[in-house]
Amino acid sequence: MSNFQTLDHVDVKGKRLLVRVDLNVPVENGVVTDATRIERVAPALTELADKGAKVILLSHFGRPKGRDTKNSLKPVAAEVAHIIRRPVKFVEDCIGEAAEKAVAAMKPGDIICLENTRFHPGEEKNDPAFVEALAKLGDAWVNDAFSAAHRAHASTEGLGHKLPAYAGRSMQAELDALGRALEHPERPVAAIIGGAKISTKLDLLENLLKKVDILIIGGAMANTFLLGLGKKVGKSLAEPDLVETAQKIIREAQHAHKELVLPVDAAVAQKFETHAPSRVALVPDVHDNEMILDIGPKSIEHVVSVLARCRTLVWNGPFGAFEMEPFDNGTVEVAEAAAELTQAGKLVTVAGGGDTVAALNVAGCAERFTYISTAGGAFLEWLEGKALPGVEMLKRK
Repeated sequence: MSNFQTLDHVDVKGKRLLVRVDLNVPVENGVVTDATRIERVAPALTELADKGAKVILLSHFGRPKGRDTKNSLKPVAAEVAHIIRRPVKFVEDCIGEAAEKAVAAMKPGDIICLENTRFHPGEEKNDPAFVEALAKLGDAWVNDAFSAAHRAHASTEGLGHKLPAYAGRSMQAELDALGRALEHPERPVAAIIGGAKISTKLDLLENLLKKVDILIIGGAMANTFLLGLGKKVGKSLAEPDLVETAQKIIREAQHAHKELVLPVDAAVAQKFETHAPSRVALVPDVHDNEMILDIGPKSIEHVVSVLARCRTLVWNGPFGAFEMEPFDNGTVEVAEAAAELTQAGKLVTVAGGGDTVAALNVAGCAERFTYISTAGGAFLEWLEGKALPGVEMLKRK
């Protein structure tokens, strides 16, 4: 984090801090159903309040077109208060008279949550007048929403042009973890890239080939690579029009002396459903009426042996149809092995992306990884080597 301004660089006592968090959490019937993102920022909010800051929370919620009570942050603010065990006053707007009055009435240590920034079109347009109206409320801007850092919106980027900017604690943890994984990792570095389509992960594969020593391909994406090697994949999900792209990636890996790990055997079935009758087939022996739904035992063993000689692992995407037993087996067994190596101090493991986090939770391994990113798009763009607007604003000028 040496090139970022963090909360260690500022005395927050008595200061009005506009803290951009990501409170875009699942809510059903006014109740938060998954509070992971709130739990991540809770310690930072408590720390700032304890140091005597006036903590003003900013967040978007959903994709409202204008003001819309269904997308109010009110129930989320109540959940924040519940999790941090202190009052969080909710304010009906994020700019203007209501917001200004609420901020003016704050004492050091108070926490307020302003209404959904996306109720104003100026948020997504990063409109200077809207940025100005927000900036008026604070003395400094703390960006603690890595998951929204790939968007150049008013509250995620614009405020950095108007106010002193600092990375919040969960942003700092995320940048530290990602830096350890790809910027200055302990080698060898492996990446597991799974998921359905090469087309959505082309930039990712290209960038990772430059950064990692070993690329492990899983999920239906691997089927397109297998087609590229002239193997039969039956009626498996694949992208025949991207076979040439897969072949190009295979050649690039060879040329750069990078190891590319593909399945050698697979769990195959005729139906795409839970507990469908299945068998293990070597990759050349998949029948025309079968589909590959997971990697097989030889592939699992091979991947685990590869991880045993690595020092760093970046993971995005499952190995198979992990939502359906028994096709979660490959993902679960590899995750278990990675978690054990992490606990033994032999491997730094950083994972992210919605499916990946869900799969690691299914495997019961998430807590034992070095770091799990709850950011979807931002995590992927970081892996793709793209500059994130909300992060660029935090770099020391």
